[in-house]
Amino acid sequence: MRPTRYFGAGAMVAAVASLLICACAAGRHGSLSPSAQRAGGPASTLSAVPSPPRTRVQVIGRSVEGHAILARVVGAPAASRRILVVGCVHGNERAGEAITRRLRSVTPPSGSALWLVDEFNPDGCGRDTRQNARGVDLNRNSSWHWTPLERPGGTYYSGTGPLSEPESRAIVRLITRLRQAVSIWYHQHAALVDDSSGGSLAIERRYARAVGLPLRSYGVFPGSITSWQNSAYPRDTAFVVELPSGSLPAASVARHAEGILALAARATRG
Repeated sequence: MRPTRYFGAGAMVAAVASLLICACAAGRHGSLSPSAQRAGGPASTLSAVPSPPRTRVQVIGRSVEGHAILARVVGAPAASRRILVVGCVHGNERAGEAITRRLRSVTPPSGSALWLVDEFNPDGCGRDTRQNARGVDLNRNSSWHWTPLERPGGTYYSGTGPLSEPESRAIVRLITRLRQAVSIWYHQHAALVDDSSGGSLAIERRYARAVGLPLRSYGVFPGSITSWQNSAYPRDTAFVVELPSGSLPAASVARHAEGILALAARATRG
């Protein structure tokens, strides 16, 4: 019988160290030789994956309670085609925020930029109320045919005068600055694309088909933001999308995002 051999402590340490060095080398290089890696192995494949588009964040104003109203810009801010997407106007109608969040990670078509405002009414979103912190319906507060409506806290209370609210003034400044070709404003719960604001019916129809919602008139309201934009800048198109009740399924979020990108890819003025 051959005698059993035992490793001393020093030999054992050396053996373990050798195994660890081999394992680390394998983790770095896998089974590829250095020449194979230079020729396009896994390391070069990973480095070729495009990075997400850069998103720039701008504070466009502050709410009654001092919360920042943020616009996230995806694409070049000076792009010739600018599309404004507002996820939430009324604080108890927040489904559209899923769409603006989804759009943060897309790559917009060449020559276009997306300006994404998750919450135009951050105070109302925090309170789960239609109105802002002073009880004003911001979609009755623009200067377009402004009319005194109801009292503070009433469903359609229009404020003490046109643009009485800091949120309204902030969004008007942004629209005036951007002169974007299209702005899309998400509301709930009628499940339609509204064709009554005065924008391009062709653009509104194209979007309605893309997202699978009917194109219908939902009425014209004094102090409407979209009606103000279409009146002040006739070459632009602003329209309301009334989403269904509840949160949007992931497939619907993707469909709306794709519909916006399709609009951005076309010549959107006119």
